[in-house]
Amino acid sequence: MTRMLVPRVLIAAALLMLSTAPAALLNDPANPVQLRAGTEIGFIKVLSHKIQLGENGTLFDYVNEGGQENLYPFSRLSLDLGIHNRHTVTFLYQPLDLQTKALFLRDVTVDSLVFPALTPVDLRYFFDFYRLSYLYDFLPAAEKELSVGLSLQFRDASISFASQDGKLFRTTQNVGPVPILKARLHLPFGRQSFLGAEIDGFYASDRIFNGAQFKFEGSILDASVRYGLRFNDALTGFINWRFLGGGAKGKGYNTPGPSDGYTNNALGTGALTVGFYVN
Repeated sequence: MTRMLVPRVLIAAALLMLSTAPAALLNDPANPVQLRAGTEIGFIKVLSHKIQLGENGTLFDYVNEGGQENLYPFSRLSLDLGIHNRHTVTFLYQPLDLQTKALFLRDVTVDSLVFPALTPVDLRYFFDFYRLSYLYDFLPAAEKELSVGLSLQFRDASISFASQDGKLFRTTQNVGPVPILKARLHLPFGRQSFLGAEIDGFYASDRIFNGAQFKFEGSILDASVRYGLRFNDALTGFINWRFLGGGAKGKGYNTPGPSDGYTNNALGTGALTVGFYVN
């Protein structure tokens, strides 16, 4: 619940300011550097999610076997720093913490440990990330945007399987950077409305990196479309649909514990949110 508190407070504050906001809350309009704060809140649905930990591990279906059928709370926080209307540096924080309970109906092997059929298990898939991006806008008009750039994403992942009696437990944790390509579109129509789209994507494999010493495959796709209303110069609201997913398949080295370092993880989700930008 505490993870959702900050976005809720920001949205409540934005609504209170809606009718009384001045031309800008965070910036001097004459300043070439402009700051924009954004937040969105809603729900996320896991469309597909499968994982295998260990080369001899079970390919486990989180949706059909692991209790990830429900809707889960979803939120984002972002900051944009615009420079001379053409350059933008953005920072994004994206939490994702899926905790479920399940009764295994078959034997499931996780990093060489067997969870027998009919074992009640606590599952956690934690995958927060932080993303720093740079964008260059190819459209000179201030009210339009077609930007392309690069992102550097830092993942903070923790995946665990734990029997409810405490006797069986496996976990894998990982922190690391990922380079990503980024594009963003903003097109106004009418006096206050706009359509927007944003995509962050990346794919790599050992075939691309010929010097790789082991086989691997990795991908990220964070794509969204939105419809918004500009209430005034200080406050903008929007409704957003997002696909968030990706995968990793390969074997690392020097992995501590019982793991042989092999992971096959593929996730696809859809999220519906409402949000606000404050200038």
